Amino acid sequence: MSRYEDFHRQSIDAPEAFWAEQARLIDWQSPPQQILNASQPPFARWFVGGTTNLCHNAVDRHLAERGDQPALIFVSTETGTEKSYSFRELHAEVQRTAASLIDLGVGRGDRVLIYMPMIPEAAFAMLACARIGAIHCVVFGGFASGSLATRIEDAEPKVVVSADAGSRGGKVIAYKPLLDEAIRLSKHKPDAVLLTDRGLAPMALVAGRDHLASELRQKHLDAQVPCTWLESTEISYTIYTSGTTGKPKGVQRDVGGYAVALAASMKHIFDGRPGETYFSTSDIGWVVGHSYIVYGPLIAGMATVMYEGLPTQGLDGQPDGGIWWRLVEKYKVTVMFSAPTAVRVLKKQDPALLKKYDLSTLRALFLAGEPLDEPTGRWIAEGLGVPIIDNYWQTESGWPIITIANGIEKKPSKFGSPGVPMYGYKVKILHESTGEELTAPNEKGVVVVEGPTPPGFMQTIWKDDARFVNTYWKSVPGKMVYSTFDWGIRDEDGYFYILGRTDDVINVAGHRLGTREIEESISGHAGVAEVAVVGVADALKGQVAMAFVVPKDGQAVSDDAVALKLEGEIMKTVADQLGALARPARVRFVGGLPKTRSGKLLRRAIQAVCEGRDPGDLTTIDDPATLQQIKLLLKLA
Repeated sequence: MSRYEDFHRQSIDAPEAFWAEQARLIDWQSPPQQILNASQPPFARWFVGGTTNLCHNAVDRHLAERGDQPALIFVSTETGTEKSYSFRELHAEVQRTAASLIDLGVGRGDRVLIYMPMIPEAAFAMLACARIGAIHCVVFGGFASGSLATRIEDAEPKVVVSADAGSRGGKVIAYKPLLDEAIRLSKHKPDAVLLTDRGLAPMALVAGRDHLASELRQKHLDAQVPCTWLESTEISYTIYTSGTTGKPKGVQRDVGGYAVALAASMKHIFDGRPGETYFSTSDIGWVVGHSYIVYGPLIAGMATVMYEGLPTQGLDGQPDGGIWWRLVEKYKVTVMFSAPTAVRVLKKQDPALLKKYDLSTLRALFLAGEPLDEPTGRWIAEGLGVPIIDNYWQTESGWPIITIANGIEKKPSKFGSPGVPMYGYKVKILHESTGEELTAPNEKGVVVVEGPTPPGFMQTIWKDDARFVNTYWKSVPGKMVYSTFDWGIRDEDGYFYILGRTDDVINVAGHRLGTREIEESISGHAGVAEVAVVGVADALKGQVAMAFVVPKDGQAVSDDAVALKLEGEIMKTVADQLGALARPARVRFVGGLPKTRSGKLLRRAIQAVCEGRDPGDLTTIDDPATLQQIKLLLKLA
């Protein structure tokens, strides 16, 4: 048995002893009384009775040894800004933000919704919430008002932390009007809004509700706010993930389990060392940004790069396909984490850019968010000359489920495979309709995780235990296992390959979008009778949404000018309600949608036709002509 296999075996056979050892990687104010309480499956409670604090572990505990070392390095190619904060400076800023939140009435257990661009103030707000025991809920900056409103309603925040604007590719996106509209739409109204004014867009302040962060910061310049010691199983944060139904799911995370999981992953998976620099190109609106821009690297005593901008634009605003490599050289980045989509964008740049900079400090590039295709993997591996480590996980898991733990034992990566199950995860492949375990190599089934789930994994869905159990743990017949809702196979060496979603969530450039949410948005347009949205494979983005609409006015099917106008209106509707990310690549108009005789939409068949694959068994189709019409439309395109 290899060293890693033995390590993994211990984590599965003796989880309490294994995780008790990992728990020593963080500071506890009082030690856990019970390592694991799994008496109410599928709920797993880790490090029960222990008290700790995420902010203490990320910031305070490093002050004595590395107070003057860089902790947060902010780079914005949108505003041409570069600013580095030491652990000591970060400590001061976090306390100022914490004091500002307390001033606005925030206490332990209160929710704070953070709707921010990628600026240091967003990280200060997250760490400040963790410090005082408030529950943060970060929503991706620039999310449309409708999406933001549903999250405000569900989280019921006491305070919303936001900014005047974000910027992308030099285009300013005003956040304040989007936030004002979201609050207007939401049944729940926050008591206060704390705003960072970047001077990018004019902001109208609502008297009595809106507060400028700069004024409160000035007031609390010398604030000293001690860490609130929290029970390990208390809630640290919630983060929303797309569901197959319209209502977003608030993934709820604990304090102690999450801190230990991140500390262990920084050591065993990412091999990050104190005093080094970590660069994740994600966004704090996504789970990768929570785990590996803010908490993980700081817990490990590393500097973390927080980057606002495109991968193809320099600090002077001019095109620069080498900006990320320039930053790797300048800040001596040792570990980098990005997404296949970003690498596919960089692949179009001059290949000489990879050789232009000194990348000798870089030990590995980790990629996640969607499957990594072999040509992209090969290109970047050859260009950088370091291991390219794919990793597979979800918002729900908080840290990688399947990857390579090079910190335990160096193992080769295989193109197209994220690797092997990580310690703590009992990953299996099950037959989707019988629930039987598939053990032979290359048998396709649903990828599941057997309980108890490891530390750092979601505790439940915020305010909805029943939905947590029913959604995730009851989808495989006769088995209480956590379904990833992904198809997968395992090869003869035990490496897993992920083959796409079993449900209706699509993955556009690493962003998960519910096709049902997009359908709901489109069907709200007055000219739409019926709609089906499917995710279609796309060389650049991984997947794009394609919409097929039965218009109320049949003219759109035959008249190109009418079709073009209606397509534009539908695109705008989706962008306004869900954000530009959710906008379909194309909207096509048809006379009818392929359905079964019982009226169920045959999304799989539509998707297959769009991707030029065999749609498979169509014995239940009501009207074969509907699928034929889609085939014809795509041929003409």
